[in-house]
Amino acid sequence: MVTRTGVFGAVSREHREQLMALAHEVSFATGERIFDEGAEADRFWIIHTGTVALDLQVPGRQAAAIETLGAGRLLGWSWLVPPHRWHLGAEATSPVRAYEFDAAPVREMCARDPELDHELCTYVSGVLARRLRSARVRLLDLYAPHGAGEVP
Repeated sequence: MVTRTGVFGAVSREHREQLMALAHEVSFATGERIFDEGAEADRFWIIHTGTVALDLQVPGRQAAAIETLGAGRLLGWSWLVPPHRWHLGAEATSPVRAYEFDAAPVREMCARDPELDHELCTYVSGVLARRLRSARVRLLDLYAPHGAGEVP
């Protein structure tokens, strides 16, 4: 028996099959920008191989890399949350192969199937929480005075 992790482990077998029917494989070269903060979030990916750095624009400074994603990880959550604009940027840090999903048909599937909607929303909310925590820690590491982010 294969144990599924990530989004594939968060949805039922039936929903996984429905989602994969919408997927197509794509690849990104090292250094290729996948999306930029503020642009329209009209798709998402599940990384098959390679790594992607998520970054955050910091006024007056270089973009701060806040997290690196690898195989099995969801790349992009902004497609699910209006106004469907990327909250971060993403760049391939190695050659990447991924399953790409057009967001509109997935959102339509969710509108028709409350169980799928619940599974995806629950999974994506966990991703959001981890990414927010990662961004906070990384920005404190980069810009806060030593000890400013310590929890009492």
